[in-house]
Amino acid sequence: MIAESLNMSVGSVFTIMTEDLKKKKLCARFVPHTLTTEQKEHRIASSEDLVAATDEDPNFLKTIVTGDESWCLEYDPETKRQSSEWTSPGKGRPMKVRASKSKTKTMLLVFFDSRGIIHHEFLRQGFTVTGAFYKDVLHRLLKRMRRVMFHKVVLLWEVLMLNGLSEVRN
Repeated sequence: MIAESLNMSVGSVFTIMTEDLKKKKLCARFVPHTLTTEQKEHRIASSEDLVAATDEDPNFLKTIVTGDESWCLEYDPETKRQSSEWTSPGKGRPMKVRASKSKTKTMLLVFFDSRGIIHHEFLRQGFTVTGAFYKDVLHRLLKRMRRVMFHKVVLLWEVLMLNGLSEVRN
């Protein structure tokens, strides 16, 4: 882009930027979500529990099934490489705001273990997600796990705690 706008070769621009101006090209760092003190303490305690369980049984991590939900948005965001910027020595990494959201979106629920995806579901746009819905998802997940898994598992899914689903029976 700079080379084109100045009608120079890419090599000449690179030499000027790096040797003459002492600049580096850095990729932007995404700014993480801010967590409350309680959320941070919960993550630390959970991590310590997982480390202790792994110390007791080296195969413990292979028994974990976890899940997450994510919005699948219809847009083509700029890659980190495409958004990298030239910076001066001593200057920090530039910040990059996440791309604006698309109007077309679908929620994906996915569950996986150390070997890969076990179960996934897509939700249509406009669908209302409730605790009862998550309970139904959990029943479908458990049914699938019974078919494909032959060992005891530990299910780690934050939705269980948030929706009061600490125990679900089939």
